[in-house]
Amino acid sequence: MQRKAYVSGTAALLAALLAGCTSGSGSGGSTDDANRGQAGTATAAAQPGKYDTLPEPCGALSHSTLDSLLPGIKQITDEEQREKAYEGDATVTFDTDRKAGCRWKVESTDATDHLFVDFERVVSYDNSVSDDAQAQELFAEKQTAADLPEPSASASSPDSGSNAASAADVSSSPDPGSSPSSTPSSSASSSITPSALQPRTLSDLGDEAFLNDVVSGSGSTVQQRTVTVAFRTSNVIVTIEYAEQPVTVGVVPDSEEMQGRARNLASKLADVLGG
Repeated sequence: MQRKAYVSGTAALLAALLAGCTSGSGSGGSTDDANRGQAGTATAAAQPGKYDTLPEPCGALSHSTLDSLLPGIKQITDEEQREKAYEGDATVTFDTDRKAGCRWKVESTDATDHLFVDFERVVSYDNSVSDDAQAQELFAEKQTAADLPEPSASASSPDSGSNAASAADVSSSPDPGSSPSSTPSSSASSSITPSALQPRTLSDLGDEAFLNDVVSGSGSTVQQRTVTVAFRTSNVIVTIEYAEQPVTVGVVPDSEEMQGRARNLASKLADVLGG
């Protein structure tokens, strides 16, 4: 009798232990499920950018647009060479949906003109940072690197007043390609003050934009002017570099005319992006 009682007690103890293990694993499983659910709801993926591809920059510019920026194209008599000049040279890239660019270099009787157009589509690899926010940060770094001067007291606010009106007139007027930007009359007839043409931010292009204008060289050497216009639309950053180097020492390319051409091109590229 005593032996039977011992066996029955052992069986009861084993049954209790088994029940406890089963209960523990069940409650533990529900706790893990709850944690997984909380983790899933705590981290919400940031919104993707508006653009998931890029235009082909060498084909984004019409012949008339290139004629206005690169007057020497019309002076090329050989038809095959002229068509090659229109085509430009695509920059090397490993993913044309992330970064794409094109360069043109054309000589004329008065100057050599350079044009570079670059598209960059920004993608954030941080789920908590949107593509737009990442692009905004990169654009801020680009603008800081340009080291734009503080607006002068005599100049109006960026792209306001007479400066905006004149820039609009340049953009809407017929292509000025037939008139070399280095002609003295261009500077003499300018209606915009130098302070209004200084490097500055732009308020009427994309989500944010800036313009830089730099002259290299001195009066005793050939001077080259380079106008840069950069703008951001959602998660795409567009950069235009437009440079002109006259053949004559002492001649400085006209700032107003070159800025007008570069801004006109920027507006057209913004239309291509639909932004």
